Amino acid sequence: MHYDLVVIGSGPAGEKAAALAAYHGRRVAVIERAPQPGGTMVNGVASTKTMREAAIYLTSFRRRAIYGVGMDMAPQLAVRGVQERTRQVEQLLAASVRDNLDRHGIELIRGTARLLSPGRVGIELPNAARRGAARREVTGDVVLIATGARPFHPPGMPFDHGDVLDSEAACRLDRPVRSVVVIGGGAVACEYASIFAALGSEVTLIEPRARLLPFVDDQIAQLLTEAFRDEGIVVHLGAGRVEVTGDGDGAVVRTADGTVRYPSKVIVAAGRAGNTEGLGLAELGVTMDDRGHVSVDEHYATNIAGVYAAGDVTGPPGLASVSMEQGRVAMCHAFGIDLRGAVDSHAPFGVYSIPEVAMIGLTEEAARAAYDDVLVGQARLSRNARTAITGGPQGLVKLVFRRGDDQRLLGAHILGDNATELIHLAQAVIAFDGGIRYFINTTFTTPSEAEAFKYAAYDGLSRVEDRPTLTVNA
Repeated sequence: MHYDLVVIGSGPAGEKAAALAAYHGRRVAVIERAPQPGGTMVNGVASTKTMREAAIYLTSFRRRAIYGVGMDMAPQLAVRGVQERTRQVEQLLAASVRDNLDRHGIELIRGTARLLSPGRVGIELPNAARRGAARREVTGDVVLIATGARPFHPPGMPFDHGDVLDSEAACRLDRPVRSVVVIGGGAVACEYASIFAALGSEVTLIEPRARLLPFVDDQIAQLLTEAFRDEGIVVHLGAGRVEVTGDGDGAVVRTADGTVRYPSKVIVAAGRAGNTEGLGLAELGVTMDDRGHVSVDEHYATNIAGVYAAGDVTGPPGLASVSMEQGRVAMCHAFGIDLRGAVDSHAPFGVYSIPEVAMIGLTEEAARAAYDDVLVGQARLSRNARTAITGGPQGLVKLVFRRGDDQRLLGAHILGDNATELIHLAQAVIAFDGGIRYFINTTFTTPSEAEAFKYAAYDGLSRVEDRPTLTVNA
């Protein structure tokens, strides 16, 4: 069977690429080896985010302090509730992906794909004995590799031990955990540390480097560290080499300073590796790095004509939102569709920890390295009426901008319960080359967390005009 496009993988990049090509009249097939479509977005990313929301809800995490009472749910019941809600969300999202493919007339083929040559794909079918055929072969003018990524397993980590888990295995825990050591300081590590703390576990977060989230604004990273410690998480920064061993008595974690810990579970969050094994890419001559990430150009074309790759299989940033756009850009280039020539250069980044972190544009450090006239305006969410009402954390809205050039906004950084929603307002201002006066001249609903943008802008303006810093809601 011949198609205009054959997509391997039905995650965010594969699904959106397939839908765009089909919408523009191409005949499309999507090959997926998992029992349900959706890739890591359905079976991993959504699971972690659902765990977060369910943990907050079921344990009354934010309400205990402001009302003095909580749901005091038994840990076992809370974990069961998290599991059930996660299962419901996964089924809902998988059904949504399947519906989108059906509506666009895309054929979904269940099986394991391998490139036999450019434009020629062999498929090993599941339950082949009952179907009477073990394999199927399809061809396509264009092939898109969208197989996603999996947790990277650093050499020497005993993942064969039942108490040492990667980030995907951690989603499947079915009972309360007394104590957890999370190794890593990136987004996934921060998310898991705060989720398990909300569920009542004793949590230690070990980061070999000197700080959490090295890609975010330094002030925000420090505030998140303080927030974690306020919630009882032990944050061990600058730990250096971390050694994990295990025996019949459980896992043992040793750090370079001689500290030894004996947690119930160890979660290792050490980045991602591309899902490229068995695809035949090396045999075809497709260029990849040492973690199996496929090398692509600005149009997401590989070094083999007619073969494209998009999403997590190409490496960082590893964001579902960006993966979708990469798939669309790849198809526009492949089929000459005049819609998307490049991925949005102002994509926001969110960390779904408790509290959340979100950013867009330049950090204060990067902005000062690039320009001489950088200023900052900020508003503490502790002085925000909506945050006070809801019992949110001690968060921050921070704006990085230039003194001249109409105080053009260079970056925005947020720590707070709804940071990943709020960041899109700053995204729009940056995309249209706006300045901080936009926030001053805009009327926000009151009470709202978005109102903090106005007072961060006032704080910034006071620095432009060399007036006393406005540290309250003026």
